[in-house]
Amino acid sequence: MPYADVKNAAGEFVKPTIESVTAALATAEIPDDFRFSMTNAPGKDAYPIAGATWLLVYEQQKDAGERKKAGGISEMGRERRREDGQRSQYAPLPESVQQRVLKRIDEIKI
Repeated sequence: MPYADVKNAAGEFVKPTIESVTAALATAEIPDDFRFSMTNAPGKDAYPIAGATWLLVYEQQKDAGERKKAGGISEMGRERRREDGQRSQYAPLPESVQQRVLKRIDEIKI
């Protein structure tokens, strides 16, 4: 697959890797509602063309099964490897962001 090193906000040319996307996410200022942009993030290792995937979940769930699904999806996002041992194509969230997301999922009411 073709790709290019891209010049980031720190003036460094960075390859598009899982690590450089995680580095970009680590510098994002993430508010309590989790709406943010990490395009052209600061940091010498941050890839400048990066984004996040969001999961929209009702705060008030009608049944426990839906809450469990939301928790399961977020748990998958914590790991870079799938159950079969293959590497995921998604960059992992930094630990501090993982903890915030998991705490928010615990607040979902049934």
